[in-house]
Amino acid sequence: MNRVFSDDFVADPSEEPIGPHLMPLTAHADEDDALVVGGVRIDDLVAEFGTPLFVYDEAHLRARCREAVAAFGSGASFATKAFLTKAMARLATEEGMHLDVSTGGELAIALAAEVDPSRLVFHGNNKSEEELAHALHVGVGRIVVDSFDEITRLIAFGDLGSTRLSVRVTPGVEAHTHEFIKTGQEDSKFGLSLARGTADRAMAVLREHFGEAVDGVHAHIGSQIVDFDGFVAEIEAVAPFIAIHDLRLFTVGGGLGVAYLNGEVAPTITQWAEAIRVACKGAGIDERVQIGIEPGRSIVATAGMTCYRVGTIKEIEGIRTYVSVDGGMSDNPRPVLYGSGYEVFLARSMSAVRTRAVRVVGKHCESGDIVVDEGRLPEDVNVGDICVTPVTGAYGFSMASNYNRVVRPPVIFVADGEARVVVRRETIEDLLRLEP
Repeated sequence: MNRVFSDDFVADPSEEPIGPHLMPLTAHADEDDALVVGGVRIDDLVAEFGTPLFVYDEAHLRARCREAVAAFGSGASFATKAFLTKAMARLATEEGMHLDVSTGGELAIALAAEVDPSRLVFHGNNKSEEELAHALHVGVGRIVVDSFDEITRLIAFGDLGSTRLSVRVTPGVEAHTHEFIKTGQEDSKFGLSLARGTADRAMAVLREHFGEAVDGVHAHIGSQIVDFDGFVAEIEAVAPFIAIHDLRLFTVGGGLGVAYLNGEVAPTITQWAEAIRVACKGAGIDERVQIGIEPGRSIVATAGMTCYRVGTIKEIEGIRTYVSVDGGMSDNPRPVLYGSGYEVFLARSMSAVRTRAVRVVGKHCESGDIVVDEGRLPEDVNVGDICVTPVTGAYGFSMASNYNRVVRPPVIFVADGEARVVVRRETIEDLLRLEP
């Protein structure tokens, strides 16, 4: 798949209207050419809830969850790091998914949403004694073991109860993605090496103490991956380990990428599943081995969008035009962290050609506070306009911060003409509450 993707190189920005493949399933323009999602006009949402604003199409979220479950059954787990609220935890499990959590906080959110603990998979490269004790106490379905220190902690507890274990391995695969979101190479903080034999030693120690409760292997090669070659290499690397230890679960991990720009196209979850099945068969993995996946971004990214209000337009003749909005790196740090590209458009004019070259920036005291580096907007963009960045449903809300003591936006789910607040907007009082 020879594609140019926004996390490695941003192509010339498109002046065309936003492509439908970047929009939530129910998104469309009404008779006034204004954006409607979930049967609700975006300008009406902004009038009620203000900006910045995270908006999610509930129908889109459910459709992607159902696609994952149709492809992998009970092996489909939602990677909550991409986007986690109590509402999202309930939605994903209602649609048949398990949940991957990697910290005590994520575990707490899932439990607060009344998710059955047996449907939770607990990850993390540095699980504390307290986190492990709580996970075992509530009866999480599976813990993915990441180090010998963690093994020592588990042995000290003695009894796993109903919890089962997988060993996270590093398959030695270099995925084609940004350096900061590669996870499968030898030089990684995650997992135990197949090539160096540490994964085999870990399995031996765990089996000695916990027997058949240790029945799985987990691997992960990175995030925002659109080329299946890396997954094929991972499967080929892990297959002998599965056979040697007679394992019954192989979690291939997550990381399936999505399109962020008009010129990008990404595989579907269904296509990904088929490629994994073919690779597993080709690697000789027994059909009795359950195959698991952990999609996160591919479930939620395109379902969500962020709405901002334009506050300042500053044209520097012969250089560029800056369009400043009332959010920024505090609600979407991906452009700063990874150089990620996004599109931007006006909520009032869906079909407008976007011929004005702009850099959309936030309100933070950083020159690098960039929302869209090389964007296009209609020529008549004005102060007060509502501009929208699509495909922000993953790693926007979940990575949001209070930098410059800015309050974090609310999260709104829309469906069937109704809007519901699933996370309210923070207030200044919230910021002050933790300080004595």
